[in-house]
Amino acid sequence: MLVWSPARIRARQIVDADVGRVVDLLKKGFGRRRTLRYWQRGLARIGAHARPDGTPQYGYLMERGDGLVGVILLIHTRIRTDVGWAVRCNVSSWHVEPAFRSQAPLLAAQAMKRKDVTYVNISPVRHTRPIVEAQGFTRYASGQFVTLGLPLRLGRSPARIVAGGLEPDARFEPFERDLLQDHARYGCISLWCTTADRAHPFVFAPRVLKGLVPCVQLIYCRGLDDYVEFARPLGAHLAARRRCLVLIDANGPIRGLPGRYIDGWAPKYFKGPARPRLGDLAYTEAALLGM
Repeated sequence: MLVWSPARIRARQIVDADVGRVVDLLKKGFGRRRTLRYWQRGLARIGAHARPDGTPQYGYLMERGDGLVGVILLIHTRIRTDVGWAVRCNVSSWHVEPAFRSQAPLLAAQAMKRKDVTYVNISPVRHTRPIVEAQGFTRYASGQFVTLGLPLRLGRSPARIVAGGLEPDARFEPFERDLLQDHARYGCISLWCTTADRAHPFVFAPRVLKGLVPCVQLIYCRGLDDYVEFARPLGAHLAARRRCLVLIDANGPIRGLPGRYIDGWAPKYFKGPARPRLGDLAYTEAALLGM
């Protein structure tokens, strides 16, 4: 526990008994943008999420006396990278009461102090991006690529779509089976795209653009080349569910996909030892909270 004596403020990890107060503070801080049910559901999912040993379950809070004055949510996950397993932490929603905003950087420093963890911030609003960069974060995705869910001439490999809750009759990674099943429980669209060689995992989160246009956000795949390869069968499956647009984190147009790249739309940041891979938002707020 860290104590800041000048203001008689302390920071500590959030525990189960704090969840109700944390939900109330986040609802107050985010106002009409997020409902009470949104925060209750999100904290329940974070609480049930299997985190790596030695990491906080929910994140950190800041309190003065018995009053809660600040909170930052953290979602720690053990992930597979190109060089092995690593720990990633999604620095998610945070709010500090106006009278205590001067202490907010200290709360952030307490929350992001581990050098062996890669921290990601995937939803900074525009006015906070300079602050995020001042904290040492670097952009790894500068915008969004919007592609048709049903490209007419893409996809070279014959493939069959299998629901993510089932075990495919092809080679697969057990951790990706668990990932697909977990994300189906979060309300995502989890799919296997199976060929004679192996089963390729995909996760999409349902979204609505401008409150009118149904679409999906790519949450997980083994690599963007996989999505390009299987764009047609995946697109047919999504189009049958009236989701004809797919949003993909990108740094420019994606070769082999029709669509439009929009620079500066929903950029994503990281700091730490392992640069995040495009096409991997598994176990982040994009899935657990729904954004």
